[in-house]
Amino acid sequence: MSQPTAPAAQPQAQPTAGARLVEIVVPVHNEERVLAQSVRRLHAYLASTFPYRFRITIADNASTDGTWQVAAGLAAELAPVRAVHLDQKGRGRALRHVWSASDADVVSYMDVDLSTGLEAFLPLVAPLLSGHSDLAIGSRLHRGSAVVRGPKREFISRGYNLMLRTAMAARFSDAQCGFKAGRTDVVQALLGAVEDQTWFFDTELLLLAERSGLRIHEVPVDWVDDPDSRVDIVRTVKDDLKGMWRVARRTVSGATRLPVPPRVQQAQLPPAMRRQLSSFAVIGVVSTLAYLALYLVLRQLTPAVLANALALFVTAIANTAANRRFTFGVTGSRDALKHQVEGGIAFLIGLVLSTATLALVRVAAPGASHLAELGALVGANALSTVVRFLLLRVWVFNPRRTRTANGTACNGTASNSTASNSTAPDAAGSPTR
Repeated sequence: MSQPTAPAAQPQAQPTAGARLVEIVVPVHNEERVLAQSVRRLHAYLASTFPYRFRITIADNASTDGTWQVAAGLAAELAPVRAVHLDQKGRGRALRHVWSASDADVVSYMDVDLSTGLEAFLPLVAPLLSGHSDLAIGSRLHRGSAVVRGPKREFISRGYNLMLRTAMAARFSDAQCGFKAGRTDVVQALLGAVEDQTWFFDTELLLLAERSGLRIHEVPVDWVDDPDSRVDIVRTVKDDLKGMWRVARRTVSGATRLPVPPRVQQAQLPPAMRRQLSSFAVIGVVSTLAYLALYLVLRQLTPAVLANALALFVTAIANTAANRRFTFGVTGSRDALKHQVEGGIAFLIGLVLSTATLALVRVAAPGASHLAELGALVGANALSTVVRFLLLRVWVFNPRRTRTANGTACNGTASNSTASNSTAPDAAGSPTR
């Protein structure tokens, strides 16, 4: 339950770039010592450099020190600063409370210690205001970032984000940087599905956004670690693992695709291509495992190049047949041989890539083990898989070719039928006209 919002000071003149409004939330819990200095610094920076209207909202979640009194004082002193108080603790809970009721065009948040350089804030929100992206995050792991922090925090951060990328297939690079923003309509569409109320809140929001086809923009940041951080790392890690498991279960059940604003949905992949990619991926994994197993067996009997060619040839035939039936929905025996011959081009490309890879392994590491050869072949096979999908979709099973072939066949049948009917006697024994 939240207490009434502290009254804000009378508004001062602000930039009116399209009258767009950006709300910056600063969630705080027992931050009496640094709150006033940080908010004054943030306000001064935005008032002097930011080309859009802005509102700073201090979201106090169940502080037990003098944080709320400081926040209320800042709201009375500075425009446009306001303060809200929640009786329950939780950064996610505080962000949810403010964002769900916001009337701004873009909502954002940053940590009260301002560890992230403020010069990155305009690049963070600009793609959202222009309509280019749906959410934006600051990334400490971006190539252009400058980060100062201890080895322990560095290891934890990189390990956590690596786990998200491997276990959850996340494509964003830094889930926990306290410097994020989103289009308000998009964020409000996602909030109802976000269950976490604490530190996993924004990671869950990002995962759901990706699974709903939304675009996430990343900005490199300058970041200096706060040595006074009071985050309980062990508890946070446990909560994060529980949250990842929850999102994974929802993904399997198909419950992570959420209704988002129509303008955003237009940028998604066509439904047919999404289905084809899923089917192609499953068939590709099975084919790759069969190829590797067959290669290992044949490698005991033949040289590496011959074992690779035979294994690739057998699995390529099966792969083309499976994709023909399940990925592209072509059934029956018509053109089956032609499809195999055309799919053979993908086989030849894969053969060239894998043979060249084996040659490189022999030159770089003479006497390499069969497992080393296998590892190199996995990489070559991944590249040839991409080429195979493009060839099958764009050429071999292109819908236009299928329609043309079917149209020719139908026209030929219709002509024969018409010719036959034109001379057939009717019931009275006269030719039909």
